[in-house]
Amino acid sequence: MASAPLLLSFEVAIAATIIAAIVGVALAAWLANSRFPGRDLVDVLLTAPMVLPPTVLGYYLLVSIGRNSLIGAAFEHVTGSTIVFTRTGAIVAATVGAIPIVVKSSRAALEGVDPILIHAARTLGATPARAFLTVQLPLAMRGITAALMLAFARSLGDFGVTLMIAGDIPGETQTASLAIYDAIQAHRDADALGLAAVLTAIAVTMLYGANRLAAPRA
Repeated sequence: MASAPLLLSFEVAIAATIIAAIVGVALAAWLANSRFPGRDLVDVLLTAPMVLPPTVLGYYLLVSIGRNSLIGAAFEHVTGSTIVFTRTGAIVAATVGAIPIVVKSSRAALEGVDPILIHAARTLGATPARAFLTVQLPLAMRGITAALMLAFARSLGDFGVTLMIAGDIPGETQTASLAIYDAIQAHRDADALGLAAVLTAIAVTMLYGANRLAAPRA
């Protein structure tokens, strides 16, 4: 079993989960604690990647961050490298798939905190930001951690969007999921089985841990 694609998948998944944690929790807090026109529409747009076909999502990303796009051109001007068909592209693809999970689950966890506790903190002089950081966020942390575990599992196994954005370049952008596909095409069944077994074990472990965290405490 080739270890390079597996190690690359871990690198991509860790980076994507960290970005999704920062961006996703911030967006979840905004949706959970704010009331503004169009909030439901924003929620739909943020979570749409969960149900969009990978080819459609990959197409939108190619248009948004490709070399001919404003973002892609600016990134290449600053770094000297493109986003697509690089490890950066693989991280972007995994992040886009992870953020909706973090937003959806974290918002539910934040909204599940008893508002009386937040109001009590505000009554004692805490600012909205302080009440969020010292009361709401810690109390929702179990649900947020479960969301991040699911996001990591999702990032680790991404295939369709990664293939469109990062390509399948051995040693550069070939993640474990892509390596499994190549191994099957080349009739290297042992390699495919080994990588599939590792990804399955990790996914089951993440799901089990997330379920334990999300379960109501006695």
